[in-house]
Amino acid sequence: MKFSIITPSFRNSEWLRLCIASVADQGVDLEHIVQDAGSDDGTLDWLPSDDRVNTFVERDEGMYDAINRGLRKSGGEILAYLNCDEQYLPGALAAVERFFYDHPGVEVVFADTVAVDPQGRYLVHRKVLPPLLYHTWTCSLSTPTCATFFRRRVVSERKILFDPRWRYCGDSDWVLRMLQQEVPMGVLRRFTSVFTQTGGNLSLHDKAQAELRSFFAGAPLLARRLRWLVRLHHYARRLAGGIYFQRPFSYSLFTAQSQQQRVTFQVDQPSCRWRW
Repeated sequence: MKFSIITPSFRNSEWLRLCIASVADQGVDLEHIVQDAGSDDGTLDWLPSDDRVNTFVERDEGMYDAINRGLRKSGGEILAYLNCDEQYLPGALAAVERFFYDHPGVEVVFADTVAVDPQGRYLVHRKVLPPLLYHTWTCSLSTPTCATFFRRRVVSERKILFDPRWRYCGDSDWVLRMLQQEVPMGVLRRFTSVFTQTGGNLSLHDKAQAELRSFFAGAPLLARRLRWLVRLHHYARRLAGGIYFQRPFSYSLFTAQSQQQRVTFQVDQPSCRWRW
């Protein structure tokens, strides 16, 4: 199976270098498409000559429009998007490939994620379960996109692309529409990806919170009124699924100080409690 990894880019040169390195050493058949909106921070001084990626520089209507542009250009069987401040862990895509081979009916796979600080140090981890319709629509998106992988038919046959009208919560809208179409989903219980809490992440923006409230307002009235019950059910599922428990583990990623070789971090006291 060939992978197509899409990275939307704009003025993120420092993080983009690390993202590219983490894709390039996966050891599977892939193309990495970087869709840049015309960065003026020095990114375009080196990106077009980096032969590890296919670079396209064109103005877009925001991140989700850039992802759609990349998806339309891609030729892989398995698709994903990885932001500049995110990385894949060693062997991640090989594990995803095996999962899709073993589960031919599954169209979307969600995996687990590690959140780190700008130096690559562990902050928290996030283990996932298949998302549910009303929790996604009224509470939050429980599946990080950096650890989300999907077959081409989600785009080519089901026509489920990202809606660029959303500036911050297009991920939630995208997953919601897949749930509404009952797209077959599965979970790969493995840490595949790293998310860097840089302080400039879009999800932390005040406007993102306002847009998310608008997204939640589109849910059926009864679901909104019973939001507390939906949230309680979500916590119960996580408890029953063992999501709150994690043994010590290690992970390896690229850092600003080590851009050519991965650095390994040991996690002796894992925590699933997010600290923003």
